[in-house]
Amino acid sequence: MGALTSNRKRGDEYSSLNHGHPSLNSPNFQIAKRPRFSSMQSSQDNAAPVLSSKSAIARVSRYPEAKPPLPRVHAPCRTLKFGSLSSRGNEYGNTLFDRLYEKCYRIKNFALETFRYLPKEKEVVELDRDVEEDSSIEEIELIEDDDDDDDDDVKIVEPNVIIVEELETKAPGSGFQTTPSKVSNFSDTPSKLEDAGLALDSLSLHSDSDYVPLYKKLLEEYEQTSKLSRLSLDIELAEKSRSRYQAQRSTRKTQAVEKVPSEPFIPLTKEEEAEIARAFSSSNRRKVLVVHENSNLQITGQILLCLRPGAWLNDEVINLYMELLKEREKRDPKKYLKCHFFNTFFYKKLISGNGYDYKSVRRWTTQRKLGYSIADCDKIFVPVHKEIHWCLAVINKKEEKFQYLDSLKGKDTRVMKVLAKYYVDEVKDKSGKDINVSSWKQEFVEDLPEQQNGYDCGMFMIKYADFYSRGLGLRFNQEHMPYFRLRTVKEILRLRAE
Repeated sequence: MGALTSNRKRGDEYSSLNHGHPSLNSPNFQIAKRPRFSSMQSSQDNAAPVLSSKSAIARVSRYPEAKPPLPRVHAPCRTLKFGSLSSRGNEYGNTLFDRLYEKCYRIKNFALETFRYLPKEKEVVELDRDVEEDSSIEEIELIEDDDDDDDDDVKIVEPNVIIVEELETKAPGSGFQTTPSKVSNFSDTPSKLEDAGLALDSLSLHSDSDYVPLYKKLLEEYEQTSKLSRLSLDIELAEKSRSRYQAQRSTRKTQAVEKVPSEPFIPLTKEEEAEIARAFSSSNRRKVLVVHENSNLQITGQILLCLRPGAWLNDEVINLYMELLKEREKRDPKKYLKCHFFNTFFYKKLISGNGYDYKSVRRWTTQRKLGYSIADCDKIFVPVHKEIHWCLAVINKKEEKFQYLDSLKGKDTRVMKVLAKYYVDEVKDKSGKDINVSSWKQEFVEDLPEQQNGYDCGMFMIKYADFYSRGLGLRFNQEHMPYFRLRTVKEILRLRAE
């Protein structure tokens, strides 16, 4: 049987054969093991011809029955250039790029919608071809399209014409990019056009190399603002602290001036200066000038010479002056603090032996000898001699601390420990009480007058005791030392500390 030459003939033959033979689904239609027709018998005509396996019907019967296609529904749908926002949202989620893209898309539509309402007339500003490249005048041609669905409202006409094009976007990694454009000032256009121009300018980004994401710019601005705020706050706090410190300092100076009386600095009269000069004369070197009965101290003219300028103070002058300070307190106990003044030999005796020997000084402070108990004193003054330098240690019961005063700003922790142990032993021996001084402060006084030479340490030491026993601050300096030397001579000659 020859091959069919066209679909038409094939269809005709198939139709003719169908009309002359039973259906393929007939029960009398027999199929061999292989999918081909070997014979076909009609229920009405037993003499029907047998079909060949190469016939058209046999070949067509191998395929399944044709099924009607699914109905197609056509609906108006406009696909964005980069897909719809909903599809992008499903792909990227609620990301920073997605929000920026949506904001960019809204601004672009707002700008382009504005340009659609421009007048139908074309406005062309022609430029002279000789204008320089940096001229601010540029040629612009606006072209309106009738198609509302077209987003390109303004197109490039010539190479020297600057236009506003459709916004073109890049890949999410490199940000958005638009065709660089400059829009001239349209004086006859509505105010809405200016808003559109501002919107387009806000979308005009730099090249890839200069591009900075918006969130980075905002972060930098926030950091700069926060830094400036912190700096301004720090400056304001510093100014307040400075003004407060100055106010306190001025108040302290005023209080100090008011507290310091004139008694420690009373000028010497001419008669007193003449008396001091006679005591320093060579005729009185071997003569006993004064005798202190309570301490059994005798002061000759030779001993008194240590109070001349440039000389070191000796033990006799220091010990006598300490006795005079104690007698001054007894004369006027309400005016001065209750104090005890050890002589220059006490500390040497206390640290003799193995470094601490309370028994050697135990009888120095008996009630019978002193007439009072050391435990009742506000302050106890201990002169400390360190080979060629005088210092002063103070057991300050009133403020519960041990103080060390050195006119050369020296420090000696051993003196503090020895005096702390001595005070505990002394109170226990005289009153039977156990006291704990571990909480007492050990202070190396820093804010004190300093000596500026190598011979006034003794004078500084006795004046520390003088001012502290008055309850005053140390309101003197190196310049007062010549006056204090002459004043001490006068007080020793009269056996009265003032």
